Amino acid sequence: MSAAIRFLMCAPDHYDVDYVINPWMEGNIHKSSPDRAVEQWHGLFHLIKDRAQVDLVQPQKGVPDMVFTANAGLILGNTVVLSRFFHKERQGEEPYFKAWFEQQGHTVYELPKDLPFEGAGDALLDREGRWLWAGYGFRSELDSHPYLAKWLDIEVLSLRLMDERFYHLDTCFCPLTDGYLLYYPPAFDAYSNRLIEMRVPAAKRIAIEEADAVNFACNTVNIDRIVIMNKTSEALKQRLMDADFVVLETPLSEFIKAGGAAKCLTLRVTEPIQELHHAVAAVESRTIQLEGHLLDSGLINSALDLIVEGGGSFQVLNFRLGEQRQSTSFAEVKVTAPSHVVMESIMSQLIDMGAVAQPQEVCDNPLELVIQDGVAPDDFYVTTIYPTEVRVNCEWVRVQNQRMDGAIAVSQTTEGPRAECKLLRDLKTGDRVIVGVDGIRTVRKADSRDTRAGSDKEFGFMGSGVSSERRVELVVEQIAWDLRRIRDQGGKVVVVGGPVVIHTGGGDHLAHLVREGYVQALLGGNAIAVHDIEQAMMGTSLGMDMKRGVSVRGGHRHHLKAINTVRRCGSIANAVDQGIITSGIFYECVKHNVPFSLAGSIRDDGPLPDTQMDLLQAQTDYARHIQGADLILMLSSMLHSIGAGNMTPAGVKMVCVDINPAVVTKLSDRGSVESVGVVTDVGLFLSLLIQQLGKLVSPYRVTQTV
Repeated sequence: MSAAIRFLMCAPDHYDVDYVINPWMEGNIHKSSPDRAVEQWHGLFHLIKDRAQVDLVQPQKGVPDMVFTANAGLILGNTVVLSRFFHKERQGEEPYFKAWFEQQGHTVYELPKDLPFEGAGDALLDREGRWLWAGYGFRSELDSHPYLAKWLDIEVLSLRLMDERFYHLDTCFCPLTDGYLLYYPPAFDAYSNRLIEMRVPAAKRIAIEEADAVNFACNTVNIDRIVIMNKTSEALKQRLMDADFVVLETPLSEFIKAGGAAKCLTLRVTEPIQELHHAVAAVESRTIQLEGHLLDSGLINSALDLIVEGGGSFQVLNFRLGEQRQSTSFAEVKVTAPSHVVMESIMSQLIDMGAVAQPQEVCDNPLELVIQDGVAPDDFYVTTIYPTEVRVNCEWVRVQNQRMDGAIAVSQTTEGPRAECKLLRDLKTGDRVIVGVDGIRTVRKADSRDTRAGSDKEFGFMGSGVSSERRVELVVEQIAWDLRRIRDQGGKVVVVGGPVVIHTGGGDHLAHLVREGYVQALLGGNAIAVHDIEQAMMGTSLGMDMKRGVSVRGGHRHHLKAINTVRRCGSIANAVDQGIITSGIFYECVKHNVPFSLAGSIRDDGPLPDTQMDLLQAQTDYARHIQGADLILMLSSMLHSIGAGNMTPAGVKMVCVDINPAVVTKLSDRGSVESVGVVTDVGLFLSLLIQQLGKLVSPYRVTQTV
């Protein structure tokens, strides 16, 4: 017996499955055999007592899970951090364990009452005494980890649990003598697995399979080179033996019905300590503020879910609910993450949702100099489509040229500080770029509680989403209203089109929109122009007769003939002026001075002389035409539509029409509340749109009086 090693256990005099607080208890209420539980407990007790000293705490009525002493608290040296149980069913154990620790002369620390932490079930010391592994996600909160680091003066490594079957760290993770680790990787998130791999060499990581995990193979008592567990597969036993461990199996099926096994039934009172250990906790906390219709819009739930799904935890410090229908609500939330990297990721997403991070604490955003043209500093803030403000000289400054996937450069001008979005390729040496997420906020329009169409205008534009199940006619009716309003108020509509517009018979309809003043800019690729011109000159599209729907002999050459003709003229405009092109979309663009931009690709035939084959120049042209747009109509062109969408700031309505739902969803997922997707044939859509526009009488056009 190793007298230096001591454990605390509690006899199962009152043990039973009386309630359900974990998946293992489901279906096992009062199905545990008291006699068999006593027999199995004594089997474990004697195996441990023969090899270490065992102390006993008196079992108490009304707290049947007190037998699981691992959850009593966490001990290091003479210091104990008492558990704060998550479920009320176990909170009655706390005073009994506290009394026992104090009787032994331990210094007992108690966490705040609303901060759950479940002892050595969720906090396991490295067997070499180098650090503390601490779990969170189901029973213990991440915010408890800094307390552990401070009170125990030890480095804390936070691991997030992901599988509700393994609700405590000790159900899926067991540090062993000599730096070995027995664990079940799928129980953890990707960040935690990376952290484990960084700290434990591959040769000493013993990753187990699910079959062993559900038999609680990780819920093991380790005494020197001996491991005591419920049961194990032959393969796992051999791996442990190859690492010079002796495996002792003892059945604990009655306790597994309550979600515990060997380790849960014991609390190691003596733990190894290295003299060089010091308090370190990578855990980071920040405070954010959210304002708006937090409940109606689901914003508060989305934000809290984002924090948890991102690997953090939260505490709502303050919540003020709007008292009237149009009143906004306010929330102040403390966000905690296991590391700076995870925190930055969570905060970036929260800022995108409109959260403000510590506005009163940041006077100026952290800035770093660009030291190489076209290369941003590490950790630069990546912009979104939403209007953004940053802190300069303790004031909020609106970012200019807002677009997604850029950096924010800050400069001083004669008119004061200026912040602007810049693409990476546009950054110059000496530019000062914002890094991190402190002192940044996005300006999101508050969602109204009354979003019914007609509440404040003739037609409320449809909310973000993919309209595959709604009647296309209804969607078209709403879009027609917006097109008429924008045209008659002198606004700007940009159309992004693909060659499918021509193939589906929509060319004449789009030409009509251009002719009637509904389009102020047209974006596309080489193909839409080639097929539009082919149809105008020869009545075919890719060799298909558009009226009869049949192939024309030699028609496969038509598109090249069209390209060659325009190339001879020098441009599309010249071909129109010379009377060679007399109809079609681009004919109308030239005749009505509607600018267009054609972005080329590697697959283009020709290309047409108007097609911009320099990709960066094409992007610049697109961005210039999009500037000032009120609505962007995207017609069956995935790549060009996505490219245009990435350049478009929030506040611009976007309509994406495509027969492929995946394309529509891709555009809708960019997050703009003003976007809508329509899954339908683009030719049919344009036909219905023209019909609906013909029915409308605009209330916006100013009538001249004589």
